[in-house]
Amino acid sequence: MSHAVHGQKSLLARVRRIRGQTDALERLIEAGQELDCGSVLQQIAAIRGAVAGLMAEVLEGHLREHVAAEGISSEQRHDEIEAVVAVLRTYLK
Repeated sequence: MSHAVHGQKSLLARVRRIRGQTDALERLIEAGQELDCGSVLQQIAAIRGAVAGLMAEVLEGHLREHVAAEGISSEQRHDEIEAVVAVLRTYLK
């Protein structure tokens, strides 16, 4: 996954933002009985968007570096496509 190494700083920054968002969600829920459902829903939506952005970045790199790579056989390309489809099916459930 050499393309991920090139974008390591960007990926780590995204992961750390997601961690911060999940920590904020945990604090909201732990806050007590006066739970603001709107704030919780907003935080969940933000986390979902952040994870989707991370998935899109990694997926794009994978498609460009592996699936669309020059010099791979039709069989290798087919295998790469099948692997991506399997991940997407799990992700989109």
